[in-house]
Amino acid sequence: MDLDKFKYYLIIDVEANCPEKDSVTLEDMEMIEIGAVMVFANTLQKIDEFSTFIRPVRFPQLSTFCTDLTSITQADVDNAPDYPEAITALVRWLKKFDNFLFCSWGNYDKQQFELESTFHNVPYPISAPHLNIKKQFSKSQRVRKRQGMAGALKLAHISIEGTHHRGIDDANNMVKLMPYILGREFIPNYQPAPK
Repeated sequence: MDLDKFKYYLIIDVEANCPEKDSVTLEDMEMIEIGAVMVFANTLQKIDEFSTFIRPVRFPQLSTFCTDLTSITQADVDNAPDYPEAITALVRWLKKFDNFLFCSWGNYDKQQFELESTFHNVPYPISAPHLNIKKQFSKSQRVRKRQGMAGALKLAHISIEGTHHRGIDDANNMVKLMPYILGREFIPNYQPAPK
């Protein structure tokens, strides 16, 4: 994919309810937050951001584990729009931009949108092509082992800002990694894997 043909990069991170271990399948997890940041592709300057909590309907009660991991509270989701309402707001926000590439750390976020949209019988909200920036980071930096976002930030000597596992904070942290993801900058003092 020619990454230079896009005018904008849309960086998205979603958080899902995470019931106690093994009590719910991955397919049954529900989004509880969308964090999205739009940047200019040429400068990587942030233009705008979108953030919303989402009220889960299948498993409306957040687990202690989920709240501890994400810092998202029961009150945050109880007062939030449901998935169809949240997606309507996201699509309205996205209409301000054309020619963008949808970027997320791994394929989970894209797959979660697909699963949720199917479950709620609403159209998939993002018509743009998708880039797995976790994979792209490994390729651009010639890192053998795929890194979590926090690990990639550490390799690049970038501090995590905000709360890890909060959608909008993680999306903003991914923006800071974009020069490394795109191969415009390289990890300092790192010995890349041979080609």
